[in-house]
Amino acid sequence: MIPSSNRSTDLSFEFFPPNTPEGARKLREARARLAALSPAFFSVTYGAGGATRDKTLATVAEIADEGHQVAPHLSCIGATRESIAELLDGYGARGIRRLVALRGDLPSGMVDIGDFRYASDLVAFIRERSGDRFHIEVAAYPEVHPQARSADDDLRAFVTKMRAGADSAITQYFFNADAYFRFRDDALRAGVTEPIVPGIMPINNYVQLARFSDACGAEIPRWIRMRLAGYGDDLASIRAFGIDVISDLCRRLLAGGAPGLHLYTLNQADASERIVAALGLHGE
Repeated sequence: MIPSSNRSTDLSFEFFPPNTPEGARKLREARARLAALSPAFFSVTYGAGGATRDKTLATVAEIADEGHQVAPHLSCIGATRESIAELLDGYGARGIRRLVALRGDLPSGMVDIGDFRYASDLVAFIRERSGDRFHIEVAAYPEVHPQARSADDDLRAFVTKMRAGADSAITQYFFNADAYFRFRDDALRAGVTEPIVPGIMPINNYVQLARFSDACGAEIPRWIRMRLAGYGDDLASIRAFGIDVISDLCRRLLAGGAPGLHLYTLNQADASERIVAALGLHGE
């Protein structure tokens, strides 16, 4: 197991690998600001194959070299056992001890799903090959995975991932705390006692948020959509409203027993800093 921070509420922040030197510079600046909040770890999303994957590896290596805990995303769709083993060896050699194990999407133009069909297969392989070397996070979907046939099927898939050897889970983002509590309680009744950490998406841009949410199945409540649409191009009002809404959501989650918060930063620090400040959670 990976030691967490001494704070009663663990924080973690997610980045994506930048595509340009300017993006890399901005990410370094954001990371330095968020590191001051003493997160348990940073995570980095994964690009399957080619240059995108290489950018993930470079970003992960840079964060690890800075001395931060980093959790690389590891996507198994289209991957072979040999390619995953190579990544595990490389991460282990760098002292990385935490992974986010995902199924992922088949890269455009590829038809071969590889050696792994489900994330549970990837979790089982990591455990088989690496024992307890890595703390494994998996994904959870309080509002049901968009490709699931039913909520019951989705819950069974989640339970299978946990039983395969996952240590904890991070959810897709959501804006309805009741969805998280229901999912957590259903998982507990199914025998999952490991932590399920809420994934939190700060609100910076309504058009971008709506596009993300439509793609991943995260529901934006109508009252939030209407308020955001009403602000038009007034970004300052959108962001101020977003801080209030997300801070209130986080307070309710923490009061209800959520074990931590995982913020999807989109490589920006400001909104995450303001949410953490509003919650009274400070670096140590």
